[in-house]
Amino acid sequence: MTVSPEDLAMLREQLGRPARGVIEVASRCPSGHPNVVKTEPRRPDGTPFPTLYYLTCPRLASEIGTLEASGLMAEMSTRLTVDDDLAAAYARAHESYLAEREAILHVPEVDGITAGGMPTRVKCLHVLVGHSLAKGPGVNPLGDETVAILGDWWTGTSCGAPVDA
Repeated sequence: MTVSPEDLAMLREQLGRPARGVIEVASRCPSGHPNVVKTEPRRPDGTPFPTLYYLTCPRLASEIGTLEASGLMAEMSTRLTVDDDLAAAYARAHESYLAEREAILHVPEVDGITAGGMPTRVKCLHVLVGHSLAKGPGVNPLGDETVAILGDWWTGTSCGAPVDA
């Protein structure tokens, strides 16, 4: 998915600042607005940025924040220590993420580092959901679970507009 001038304007509205290092819109909500962007592994100012898939939708980010506050991340991290199949699938998601980012640009400062706690823990559901929305089901098992828990998060909203504080 390419990035149009309209996408950049919407991203600016969503983020409250210009988007940096955007390669493409990786996922769109049902209304067509961007909700995840694929970013350069190094920001234009030279700063390393390990988050390949960055979630931009403020409503979705808010819903995910509520899940994070519920203790879901700790429960998922515990499951990784006792469920070998889940841990292996999550490790594969980590390896896939690294390979995709490396194909764009090698950044020594973040070599071997993904985001969201992969491959051994869960520290950011926003990253995992962004990864799952960008790649589709079957790549990141814990991102997929979180997307399923979120359900139709956009229902009843003017999707893509900033959240009122």
